[in-house]
Amino acid sequence: MNASVSPRLLAPAPLIVNGRACFGQFSDSLRQINHHDFRLETPFGKPAGRLPSWLGFKQFQFFAGMSEQLLFGCALAHLRHSAMAFIYTVDMKTGEMVTRTFRSPLGLGMTLANNPVDGSSRFRLPGVDIRMGYRDQPREKSLYVKVGDWLEIDAVMPETGFEPMSVCTRTAYTGWVYTNKMAGLPLQGHIIRHGTPADLAQLGAMGSHDFSCGHMRRETYWNWACLSGTGLAADGTRHAIGLNLTCGVNETSFSDNCLWLDGRRIKTTLARFDFDAHNILAPWRVCSDDGRVDLCFTAVGMHRETMDVKLLASNFRQIFGRFDGVLRTDKGDIRVAGVPGFVEDQYAKW
Repeated sequence: MNASVSPRLLAPAPLIVNGRACFGQFSDSLRQINHHDFRLETPFGKPAGRLPSWLGFKQFQFFAGMSEQLLFGCALAHLRHSAMAFIYTVDMKTGEMVTRTFRSPLGLGMTLANNPVDGSSRFRLPGVDIRMGYRDQPREKSLYVKVGDWLEIDAVMPETGFEPMSVCTRTAYTGWVYTNKMAGLPLQGHIIRHGTPADLAQLGAMGSHDFSCGHMRRETYWNWACLSGTGLAADGTRHAIGLNLTCGVNETSFSDNCLWLDGRRIKTTLARFDFDAHNILAPWRVCSDDGRVDLCFTAVGMHRETMDVKLLASNFRQIFGRFDGVLRTDKGDIRVAGVPGFVEDQYAKW
């Protein structure tokens, strides 16, 4: 296999300069996503106006924890006209899942951090408190969840020495998307489900995080694959591995496709997702064109959100399960056997 050519990395700086987004891959997470300075235009070069600019900006943040026994996922999304949060936990042995979804008009009760390095995001309703924290010194991300007597999560994901994926791509004709992703990092903290506590470090739980925002397509779709765990090298040593592959949203000149080996980011090329949309829980094939990623995904269960009110629509299916196959690196093949993770199939009109 030929070694992939690493793209030129841009230094972290303000994302918007002279009203325009800076496209490319950054060497680190961005500390300043000054989206208010962006001048949205129509396809004919005219100012789009304040209302379309305000409505067009979307934000997503997702924190997940994965282990052989337990998996959880938590999302915060602000779509301007509404906000949504969901949290679910899965027993990976039995497939038992408990999930909760919360919505609020105009994003009432939700505040989101404007960068993935420093700040905090929060969503509060009666009996519900969800917080995602971003800290620079030392670099780490955190999740706190309290939902009645059902669930409490207090998780920390240290990032020291880790190379995040940080990229901004052109979207539609005049838009942009910034995404910051990481996977394959050990978690610290605890989770309490129905009064039963578990230590995340003792479970061997590993985390992933997605911070995305921008002026996205009015009607869009994507597929996504993510895993966090350990893989086996040919010499018998185990390595921390992570994966982020997408298709459908971030492929205009640059992409966020990559894998991680012991915290080192390794770029991959375009991704392919082979699956049966009418039998979504059947096995998936997930691979990259350069051959670095060649995986089969076996589902354990699914979290789903659907909405169709004509002007707004969503068909969101996040499937959790296990990956098997191989990740090919310049240091040799890494065997993947039963590593927990997600695949996703999403259609949205917003």
